[in-house]
Amino acid sequence: MNFTDIGIRLRAGIAGCAALALLAAVPSPAQAQQTYVMKISVPTIHDIPNDWIAGFAQAVEKNSGGRIKPQIFPASQLGSIPRQIEGTQFGAIQIQLIPPEFMVGLDPRFQLLAALGLVDSDKQAQRLAADPSVRKLMLGLGANKGLHGIGLFFAEPQELISRTPLRTLADFKGKKIRIFASPFQTEAFERLGMTPVAMTLGDVVPGLQEGTLDAAITGIGPIVGFHMVDAAKYVTRIGQPQIFIIAEASRKWFDSLPKDLQQVIEKAAAHEDEVINAIADKVSGTQLEKWQKAGGSLFHLSAADHAKMMKIVGDVGTQVASKNPALDAGYKIVTQAARTLASAK
Repeated sequence: MNFTDIGIRLRAGIAGCAALALLAAVPSPAQAQQTYVMKISVPTIHDIPNDWIAGFAQAVEKNSGGRIKPQIFPASQLGSIPRQIEGTQFGAIQIQLIPPEFMVGLDPRFQLLAALGLVDSDKQAQRLAADPSVRKLMLGLGANKGLHGIGLFFAEPQELISRTPLRTLADFKGKKIRIFASPFQTEAFERLGMTPVAMTLGDVVPGLQEGTLDAAITGIGPIVGFHMVDAAKYVTRIGQPQIFIIAEASRKWFDSLPKDLQQVIEKAAAHEDEVINAIADKVSGTQLEKWQKAGGSLFHLSAADHAKMMKIVGDVGTQVASKNPALDAGYKIVTQAARTLASAK
């Protein structure tokens, strides 16, 4: 055999491999006809994450040619946040949207965006959620926990809703407050003289109604969407911390999809992460108006009290993160990105 023959055979072999790879990427007739149910779970209702889901579900169904059938379950219809997380890990739920810090039990780095003082404006928060280094870190955290991150976006600042008026920092003292599941928030609100209790959204209204809670931090969207004015009539705008939302797919389910459908899902999620910002800007203002029209009162901390609060909690993130090497490394990535974005505004 001469070198020409060898070259012909090599080229034929390479062409054959390429053809096989192409065939592997194209769905088989059975796969092309198969449909997949996509249950999407979220704790909120009539809120910014629900707007994200609406656009995402519509795009996925359209761009999959109807091969993926979305089913949307708002207001924790499929269970509390811990049950939603478990359901997504094991494949009973295909997509969940929650603040990432509620998954701190899976990996402490899920709380990285929950630190008070990380960002100081909605625009900076939106840019932080879009930062490539932050997205790579956050969306990859659940890979060995049965999760596949597909989306990350900023929703809204947290507000302080309370049974009695909390107009000043001095009013915070001794109050029992619901927080998200993050040591960053536990330490911060303890420093402010409060007793923090990590609690899912579904437990907030009963806690306020029964008096087991004096106050809670949550977004204005859930405050209005769950008609919390019936349980507590006062909202203090503290502007911290920010609420970010992560979209996680069940890895078991996602890996079972043909490659083309995986791409449909990831492209739709990335698109919604971008377009939700303009929607959120409008929704937040509308929700504040709805709160006041429903009979709720709205307070703002004075500039002096806000500055004092940030001085008290300013180093909480650094202090908490320093106790865990992986958390510390992640916190440095997130804070560096936040500082860069702040200087670029």
